[in-house]
Amino acid sequence: MAKRRFAVLFTVLGLAVFLSMAGFALLYIAFGRAPNVPSDATLVLRVGGDLAEMVPADVVGYLRGDRTPTVRSFVESLRKAKVDSRIRAVLVKPTGFSSPYWGKVQEVRDAMLDFKKSGKPLYAYLEYGGDREYYLATAADKVYLMPSTSLDLVGVATYELFLKGTLDKMGAAPDLHRIGDYKTAVNTFTQSGYTAAHKEMDEALNRDLFNQIVGGIAAARKKDEAEIRQLIDQGPFLPEEALRAGLVDDVQYEDQVDSKLKGDGDSRQIDGDDYARVSDT
Repeated sequence: MAKRRFAVLFTVLGLAVFLSMAGFALLYIAFGRAPNVPSDATLVLRVGGDLAEMVPADVVGYLRGDRTPTVRSFVESLRKAKVDSRIRAVLVKPTGFSSPYWGKVQEVRDAMLDFKKSGKPLYAYLEYGGDREYYLATAADKVYLMPSTSLDLVGVATYELFLKGTLDKMGAAPDLHRIGDYKTAVNTFTQSGYTAAHKEMDEALNRDLFNQIVGGIAAARKKDEAEIRQLIDQGPFLPEEALRAGLVDDVQYEDQVDSKLKGDGDSRQIDGDDYARVSDT
């Protein structure tokens, strides 16, 4: 009797394993193959969110071809498109950043500038133009802005939270130490406001980042850095104001930009998520 039960149990387990393997195989066959890239295609890259560094460890998603856009995937897609004869142009659509580090934005922007060395046109379309979105978009040959949105070019600032006063009211004393004036991680809990060294450090970091932003925009838009600084002081801008200031090339809706880039209608688009699954040519 016991042998029979074991036989039934192992049969059921074997069947479950077989069905699981078959299911994964079908998923791979259905979704794992690289998509076809049409000739004379425009690659559309939607860049937004936090710009993750790594993709989630999801086996089913991997077999299906799902890929979380990452800094590396954008850089790799631009690198492939640079030498892919099937890609005639790239359209970058910043879709709203959730405050990623500026270094991530700069890395993608550098990849866009490198792509332009191919001689292929590079366009950018802004549904919303915050500082990060616009700075990224300026790497393109032409920048389009949606008519119903503003260009929120306002510069950079640093905000710090100091909790010493709150802790004093609670009768709590943080047991924290630091080894130098510029080691400011503990200041959140030990200070009621900026120390001289902390303020000096934040101002220096902000000034350096701001200079990089101004220099990048000025070079891309072919303007003097002094003019860009003056324009940022005047921001944010309504769409027509941004156009008159020469910060964007046109104010159009997304379907109008897509129609313009298609030209005679022969050009087709391929989404960045699909193109990321294409092997190097």
